[in-house]
Amino acid sequence: MRVDVVSLFPEFVAQTVALGVTGRAIERGLLQVRTWNPRDYAQGSYRKVDERPFGGGPGMVMMLEPLERLLAAVRESGAPSDAARVVYLSPQGARLTQRKVEAMAGAAGLILFCGRYEGVDQRFIDHVVDEELSLGDFVLSGGELAAAAVIDSIARLTDGALGNPQSAARDSFSDGLLDHPHYSRPETHRLGAVPGPLLSGDHARIARWRRQQQLGVTWLKRPDLLAAMTLSEADRDLLTDFRHTWRLRRRALTDSA
Repeated sequence: MRVDVVSLFPEFVAQTVALGVTGRAIERGLLQVRTWNPRDYAQGSYRKVDERPFGGGPGMVMMLEPLERLLAAVRESGAPSDAARVVYLSPQGARLTQRKVEAMAGAAGLILFCGRYEGVDQRFIDHVVDEELSLGDFVLSGGELAAAAVIDSIARLTDGALGNPQSAARDSFSDGLLDHPHYSRPETHRLGAVPGPLLSGDHARIARWRRQQQLGVTWLKRPDLLAAMTLSEADRDLLTDFRHTWRLRRRALTDSA
């Protein structure tokens, strides 16, 4: 898959995606990331890409014409850029979710626009951008960190990028729930012991415990996710048992305090 990133700080993007899972996907030829600087498509000796907003107000706005010229260059650079989806990373966009990541991972290509200053000329958004995406209800200085997050999340879903291909399938949100807890050695420690089911060697028991923990952790941390799901009878029973055990432990801690 090819991802083109439009940024006034292309070095930041290039250095970020060169690390970890994303870097490994690029090295293996599974993912291609190209960066484009709007200043290279600006006119004049100062390569100006921003201007004051009409109507007054603080800050500057990224100009329409350099972005148009840049996008034309990206499109002309070859497939799949000619069919790539244009995504503008903006705090006004829809929140990025695992489902959106999965959809983007299956696209022919992506062109990610990283905004700066007060944003991008609205005409570019209205007529060129296919979708606006946000990491959440907060504002960053630019879209570079958001672009890096999008690329990293896509890389995880690329066949061959992860050491174990099942890792992505078991991530939080992959089935609508949060991930279950994980434990490693030592088995016992002053901070606690590894739960018995994980040491049992009984694969069915381990799977049942992990599913129950997924349900329980989601109930504790993200009840909104559970509210949007239709649970099977087996899942409802697991969650009921989890709640009962959790409440007993809370009561015991309160009584001993």
